[in-house]
Amino acid sequence: MSKNIDYGTLMHKAMRTLIFDVLKDVEKNGLPGEHHFFITFDTTVEGVEISEWLRQRYPEEMTIVIQHWFDGLDVKKDGFSITLNFGDQPEPLVIPFLSILTFVDPSVEFGLRFEQNEDDELPQVSDMDQTTVKEKESSKKKGDVVSLDSFRK
Repeated sequence: MSKNIDYGTLMHKAMRTLIFDVLKDVEKNGLPGEHHFFITFDTTVEGVEISEWLRQRYPEEMTIVIQHWFDGLDVKKDGFSITLNFGDQPEPLVIPFLSILTFVDPSVEFGLRFEQNEDDELPQVSDMDQTTVKEKESSKKKGDVVSLDSFRK
C-alpha cells in the first residue's frame, strides 16, 4: 500500500473520464441546446493525428471548437476522432484524451484545465475505466486545485 493518496492523478483520471462521458453522449445524441466545446490539446503527444499543414500551423498546441458542424465523432476509451471544417476544408483529427490541456463549455460556464510542467511526461493509457493513470507530479506541486472562477462571467 502506498504511503500517500495521489489526489492529482485521481483528479486527472476523473476529469478525463468526465470528458469521455460527455463526448460519448454527444456521439450518440448530438449536442444538446446551446452546448459547445473548446478543446485545447498538445499536438506533440504520441497518437495525435492531424494533417501536415495543421501540424505546421500548430506545432505545440491547438484549440478546436465542436459546435455547429462536425462529422464522424468516434469516441474510444483512449481518445476520439472527429472531422472538423477548416476554411471550408474538412479535416479528420485524432485526439488522445491524454493530450487534452483544456476542455471548456462556455454555454454553461464550465471548464477543466490539466496542469503540466515542461518536464512532465504524459502517460499512456490503455483503458481509462480499468487502468490507474500514473501522472508525474512536479516535486514543487503537492496537489491540483480546479478553479472554475476563470470561466465565470
